[in-house]
Amino acid sequence: MNGRFGKILILIAGVLVAAPHAGVLNQAGATRPFKAVAFDYFVLFNPDSIVSTIDRIAPGKGREFTNLWRTRQFEYSWLRSITGRYVDFLAITDDALRYTANAMHVELSATQRHQLLDGYLQLTPWPDTADALRRLRDADVRVITIANFSPAMLRANAERADLTHWFDALVSTDENHTYKPDPHAYQLGVDRLQLEKRDIVFAAFGGWDAAGAKSFGYPTVWVNRFNQPLEELGVQPDRIVTDLNGLLDFVLQTKR
Repeated sequence: MNGRFGKILILIAGVLVAAPHAGVLNQAGATRPFKAVAFDYFVLFNPDSIVSTIDRIAPGKGREFTNLWRTRQFEYSWLRSITGRYVDFLAITDDALRYTANAMHVELSATQRHQLLDGYLQLTPWPDTADALRRLRDADVRVITIANFSPAMLRANAERADLTHWFDALVSTDENHTYKPDPHAYQLGVDRLQLEKRDIVFAAFGGWDAAGAKSFGYPTVWVNRFNQPLEELGVQPDRIVTDLNGLLDFVLQTKR
């Protein structure tokens, strides 16, 4: 982890207030089923979908460029939250792209820049995404997103992958001009579903997002697809899994 990224994590740790454990026991002590799952979008769509597109534009730089671009996307969202200078996530993605191109000395034409931005409107779903969403809906578990992506980004990706019908709602933090891990961002799930926190499982892609959701009070599963170490933020998710089968085991275990 580089020095700047570490400082950003220290900043966001300031908005993470440890919450009591959001258990899954009812007053009689018996396990109770979860009623909904709120997904971060990268749990469902592979953020590395754009690597090959970058490699075509800047041969051999796809991986490094993607990593720096994604890091700057989230750093910029956190910094804009802290400083009260909101723009939506597509604008942040464009700003982060410009920074990354400058930092890596990659000259992008206007056409190439738009091509790369379009990559975030047509990400590839993970192989287990469609089946997991189907199984949740078949079990009468409601499905929403709580994502930093703008509404247009959420809609474009879901429609292109023919997944829209599996969602009860595509909730963007743009609704209240926040970004996770601001607690107001996570509150959108409670407001939209009209459920208690304990009834909503949050599925996080990033360790920082898992910490934010757990601090807010959601039962939280970190779908750690890239096998990253646990963030040192003083809070841990209820479960760490590597794919959506692990998430389904956690969510549906009380429905068997």
